[in-house]
Amino acid sequence: MVDVSANPNPFSSAPLSRRTVLGGAAAVFAAAMLRPGRAFADGYPNYPYPTTLVGAYDENYRGQFHFSSRTGWMNDPNAPLYYNGVYHLFYQHNPYGLAWDTMNWGHATSPDLVHWTQRALALEPGTHPGNLFSGAGVVDHDNVSGLKNGSDAPILVYTGTGGVLLDYSTDGAKTFTPYQNGKVVARPPAASTDSRDPKVFWDGYHRTWVMVFWSNEGGNGYDIYTSANLLDWTFASRYAADWLFECPDMYPMKVDGGTTVKWVINAASTKYVVGDFDGTRFTTAWTEPVQMDSGRNAYAGLTFNDMPDGRRVQIAWQNGNFGSVWTGNATFPAELNLVTLPEGLRVTRTPIKELQSLRSGTRGWSDRTITADPASNPLAGISADQYEVIAEFDAANATASRFGLRLHTYADGTCNSEVAYDRAGRTLMGSPLSPTGGRIKIRVLVDRGQLAVFGNAGQFSSSNNIDFDPSPAGRGIAVFAEGGTVRLVSLTFHRLARAWGDFVPTRNPGSNVPGPWQARGGTWSAITDGNTAQAPGDGFYLSGQSVSDLSYSADLRLDTAEAAGLTFRANADATQHYTANINTSGGGQIKLWRPGRDIATYNTPITRDQTYRLKVNATGPRIQVFLGTSGTPVIDVTDTTYAGGLLGLNVFNGEATLRNANAGLATDITGTWTAITSVWTDTPLGRRGWANGDGFDLSGQAASDLSYEGDLTLGSANAVGLTFRAKADASQHYTANINADGGGQLKLWRPGRDLGTYSTPIRAGQAYHLKIVTTGPRIQVFFAGGATPAIDVNDATSESGLTGLNVYAGAGTAQNLRLTLPAST
Repeated sequence: MVDVSANPNPFSSAPLSRRTVLGGAAAVFAAAMLRPGRAFADGYPNYPYPTTLVGAYDENYRGQFHFSSRTGWMNDPNAPLYYNGVYHLFYQHNPYGLAWDTMNWGHATSPDLVHWTQRALALEPGTHPGNLFSGAGVVDHDNVSGLKNGSDAPILVYTGTGGVLLDYSTDGAKTFTPYQNGKVVARPPAASTDSRDPKVFWDGYHRTWVMVFWSNEGGNGYDIYTSANLLDWTFASRYAADWLFECPDMYPMKVDGGTTVKWVINAASTKYVVGDFDGTRFTTAWTEPVQMDSGRNAYAGLTFNDMPDGRRVQIAWQNGNFGSVWTGNATFPAELNLVTLPEGLRVTRTPIKELQSLRSGTRGWSDRTITADPASNPLAGISADQYEVIAEFDAANATASRFGLRLHTYADGTCNSEVAYDRAGRTLMGSPLSPTGGRIKIRVLVDRGQLAVFGNAGQFSSSNNIDFDPSPAGRGIAVFAEGGTVRLVSLTFHRLARAWGDFVPTRNPGSNVPGPWQARGGTWSAITDGNTAQAPGDGFYLSGQSVSDLSYSADLRLDTAEAAGLTFRANADATQHYTANINTSGGGQIKLWRPGRDIATYNTPITRDQTYRLKVNATGPRIQVFLGTSGTPVIDVTDTTYAGGLLGLNVFNGEATLRNANAGLATDITGTWTAITSVWTDTPLGRRGWANGDGFDLSGQAASDLSYEGDLTLGSANAVGLTFRAKADASQHYTANINADGGGQLKLWRPGRDLGTYSTPIRAGQAYHLKIVTTGPRIQVFFAGGATPAIDVNDATSESGLTGLNVYAGAGTAQNLRLTLPAST
């Protein structure tokens, strides 16, 4: 469990702040879904996870074979174990919201480590005592604890801070009972002021139960305890080092699969050392740890207890992935092995063999020469966002300076991510990897928003959450070479199926609005880029996406219907909603209506069998309806009846065709937007950007004096902001952002200089309104609708330039951009 008081970098050995590493979340998550009333099954608390309109696992960026909680926030995996034919995964969880908060233990089960089913909460505050932070679980097969009551072996889980607490189950992990009302079963050393994250396991070599947890006695370190009965624990030793922070794991491994056994200790950061354990004390000759996973998103990994086949399988938390109903996910389970390499003993990570159950559409190639010419790419023409690629290169005879894979490529050859081997530096994605037998073998798993890369049979491992562009235009894959040629020894491509079984949604072709799409009246049929619909009266087709502020458009054609339109802010049965439609009344009109009232109309000829583009912008109570490509609304009204709800479509009294129902950035800025060193995607919650460092999305609108404002939301990004007076390549600009530094601040900066800051709490997943007013060299930044500028400076470096957006080190979202010329406050 991550501390809530320190460093925001989860990939260093320094302490990390849970509150500043929040994976991010959408700004809107329907309140009724966030905090429903508590339900009880046989007297046991049971959070009512939704089963229809949310939690369908089908949003853009959401992994289809990486585990994530059906709804809410998840972080560290807890107590992974196997019992009676079932794999159990518990995890740190806030089911009531999309950010870190008071922790529960979520629970999921699987028959094969691939297909997971959401279960009821395992541990819940108020029912189970103590701080329910990270911990471990074991199966007491021999009932040494004496807790058995029935046919199931007791399952014991350990958690707590400042002392270890125990909860146990006698019904196969359906429910858990606190041991002696929250008795502390293991206390940290007296010199410790903080401790947490117990890992418990059976040491078969020394015939004892072992517990290891983090404490801060004299600095970072892991305390080791032993027990004969899982209830009474005796302090045995302490292994201390600065890098030993949080979520320890400790396990024996056979060297090269032989008879020699060594022990591994790894920290939450995935750093590890190899040594020996005598039943009470861990020792090692290593002076420095080695990084097991070099990716941006792998933390708090634990290995499964009681694996039936003896494999050592690890699963970790990946922060940074989020959507409208979930935050955070787990890595795909990886098998660990201890192997001998020229540099010494090393732990390798490779995807578990059960991944094969998802494979289809397999294709293979061999002995190809890859050059800088795109025509040499064997994967040309393949489009996918869930797949596995295994490529082996002859590095010994290559002349290329760099070679590898480009993922989510576009027609112009650009891509969202590159897995590149640098031949001179002998690095893969910047991390050392020497050829084996002159070969470099790269294996990648792409899963919408997740990228896992493995090199040379797991000697290299990198787990990442990446905002891959979900649009069909950006789903290409390329094998590439730069500065010469490389022989591709072999190449295999597999499509990977969706692992979620019970919640297969209905997707709407041509739409970026996630499902499940469900009919509420009428008959709706999919076509290539939308739907045909028929209803005798009003028929609605509602998505799974709930929003408040929005920009939503579609191409509408009346075949025999009297009306067809865009529905928004709807409830689940469409008894409440707004709908903007085209209709044939009086020769033709645009109408905005809600049940019981026609809010506004605009008369214009509407002809059957002709397609009309309709767009709705809604910000707070203001609703604007646009026809065609005009930037001037034909309807512009205010109505306070509904603040938020589902997006959907409507048909009335006949048949219509509705295509390209897409939601995105609401803005009055016109022209073409250009992304720079970043990926930007229109989503129902606004324009979402992702970048490794600074990334920009610049409009075609240039200005000098201006008033520029919008709503900004941090996801996994450290900062997201409004950019203005920028050059086309963003080498010169001003940017005002919200960021997570120091608990939160506004910052106005230009390349090479921070011009002003203003400290204020900034929480990931929450939208903040920023407004910039410029008059000559004077730049004012207003926050949250305030009348007084939070930042007020003079700087004459850039007098005019483009307006746009900025994101830094992760993902963030912008919505409701408004540009006014000249400036006005």
